[in-house]
Amino acid sequence: MASTKPTILIQLDTDPQPSVFDGVVAVDSGVDFLFRHSGVTPENVRDLIYGALFTRGGDDLSHSALFIGGSDVAAGEAVLAAVKRVFFHTFRVSVLFDANGSNTTAAAAVLAALEGMGGDLKGVSTAVLAATGPVGQRVARLLGQLGATVAVGSRRIDRAIVVADILQNAHGGVFCPFSTADADSTLKGIENAEVVVAAGASGVTLMNAATRGSLKALKVAIDLNAVPPLGIEGVGAIDKGAALDGLRVWGALGVGGTKMKIHKRAIQDLFTTNDKVLDAEEVLAIGRSLS
Repeated sequence: MASTKPTILIQLDTDPQPSVFDGVVAVDSGVDFLFRHSGVTPENVRDLIYGALFTRGGDDLSHSALFIGGSDVAAGEAVLAAVKRVFFHTFRVSVLFDANGSNTTAAAAVLAALEGMGGDLKGVSTAVLAATGPVGQRVARLLGQLGATVAVGSRRIDRAIVVADILQNAHGGVFCPFSTADADSTLKGIENAEVVVAAGASGVTLMNAATRGSLKALKVAIDLNAVPPLGIEGVGAIDKGAALDGLRVWGALGVGGTKMKIHKRAIQDLFTTNDKVLDAEEVLAIGRSLS
């Protein structure tokens, strides 16, 4: 007989207050009960996980799941690693990692790139501005896994080199570091790019209109910054596949609608089994299934 137990999502947030945004999305995704915990660390997470594992057994474990969030992605990653260490044998529940919306945002951006390039990124020259941040790293990682060559940009070339090396060693593909410290360096790093994704901090312009207009190979521009001034000058926050000077462009809110759909479906998918770990690749796969 199929279990009739209610679904429970346990929200593990590393911040002093658990994210209201993530809580609302969980409720809108159809979760029956939401347990919210703040200030979660690798040191205090074990007993929270034990509470999920030892209260239900067998098929009922698939009716409990974890969401790891918070504004600090590195802190969330440390919690995720600790959670995995607590699991043993069949005592586990499914987990979605989306601290600061990093995975769902990156997946939505890559889906926009796929759409803009006709569904295939193999051999496509791409560039990620602010690629050393948590979202930028995930965008670069996913682009590389889909067969694109990826220029990895940062204001500090040493950080770009480190991230490019990490991505290449961990995931294969071609990742080329470049500096965005000045306009000339930025232009040199992205001059052959067919797709550019700006994943920088809010209110910082990473590519001005003059630079954008000078890129002869550019076909797709995606800006993940919704706060003026926008990350790519000329791209509107609500743009979704809009035409701009011969390009197809997406703004942060245009990408955000897709991100929300992925977020909700990912939460729903947690309750199909008790052994899923949804990180960037799995979240992108969910997004592609919605297309």
